[in-house]
Amino acid sequence: MSSEFVISMAENGIWTVLLVAGPLLLVALGLGLLVSIFQATTQIQEQTLAFIPKIVGVLASLVIFGPWMLSQVTNFAYQIFSNLHRYIG
Repeated sequence: MSSEFVISMAENGIWTVLLVAGPLLLVALGLGLLVSIFQATTQIQEQTLAFIPKIVGVLASLVIFGPWMLSQVTNFAYQIFSNLHRYIG
């Protein structure tokens, strides 16, 4: 195994993680921004107000994006296992 091959595998792994985690993180970020704007506008400083919308939003986006996320991780694992003979030799 050459160093270019290892770097390529690491790059593919990081790219897959970013693709899979991206939608959930963007939803959480957007909802957190909306809640913080609402809290600043109304001056309500309740700690649980920030968590409940994020939890519900991330759960809903997990239901929506879940099959796509699973297919991305499955494709990455399939590529690794189908080329296993290249990694060992």
